[in-house]
Amino acid sequence: MFGAGFALASAAFFGLNNATIRRGVIRGSVLQAMAITVPLGVPLFVVLAAMMGGFEAISMWHPAAWGWMVLAGLVHFVFGRYGNYKATQLLGATLSAPVQQLSILVALVAAFLFLGERIDGGNLIGVLLVLVGPMALAGRRGKATAAAFEPSYGPGVFWGVVAALGYGTSPLFIALGIGSGGTADAVGGLLVSYAAASVAVLGWVAALGGPRYMGTLDRASAGWFLLSALVVALSQFFRYIALALAPVSVVTPIQRLSVVFRLIFNAMLNREHEVLDRWVIAAVVMSVIGAALLAADTAGLLKAVGLPMWVVRGLAAPLF
Repeated sequence: MFGAGFALASAAFFGLNNATIRRGVIRGSVLQAMAITVPLGVPLFVVLAAMMGGFEAISMWHPAAWGWMVLAGLVHFVFGRYGNYKATQLLGATLSAPVQQLSILVALVAAFLFLGERIDGGNLIGVLLVLVGPMALAGRRGKATAAAFEPSYGPGVFWGVVAALGYGTSPLFIALGIGSGGTADAVGGLLVSYAAASVAVLGWVAALGGPRYMGTLDRASAGWFLLSALVVALSQFFRYIALALAPVSVVTPIQRLSVVFRLIFNAMLNREHEVLDRWVIAAVVMSVIGAALLAADTAGLLKAVGLPMWVVRGLAAPLF
């Protein structure tokens, strides 16, 4: 029960983070957002690692584990996050959501190809639902606008796919780095990944002028980015506590609800800069259901909703 509650809190903070970033990138740049949100996460994860045995865990890692976790940080927190923020800037937080849900499909394919994980009937239904959103988005091009915002569909979808690739492949690198390591390894790995990403982002900013580049950021956007840095760090904190208290099969589907919280918080904070018609909301909901079917243990999920055993056995049977 407590694990599920922390997972729900993590999802809520992820949704709020998306809304605060959306507000900030209306005037600020994506790299300016990353220069604040990535490095400021490091101090929190230093504290978490100290509290949860992360430093002891990483001190016993093989050098290859360090390499994989550094790569995971660069792919997720630099490559993926840049794509996420850019898609949010170009499409809005709501329209970009179905495209970014493709990340869980990428993760499933990577796990199937490299980690030997299976794909069952429930996963296949999830694939179809996840694909519906981006396909329908292409058909809506030019038909959806907001009061003070005109989505840029082509570049927005491109960067959404970049985010999906970054977020979808990083779990593979984490699995290759720490495998089935415990919570201490996971928190230590998160610190290593965040630190590597921070070095890359700060180097990027320095190449563009450092303080001079950041000096062009207006105060309002800086405030939203600072709030986002706190919120995303809290979301990660609740995520790792949830994983320490509950199975991944419980935590991951609940965390997909972050897209629902994204809708709620963006409706509250960014109404004039978001497309929030019924069609868009329906596409987001379908992608959430599809993501849950991809992330969850199919048999456990179907039993939980009370479906007959013959249905459970049929959909949970391995296809690949």
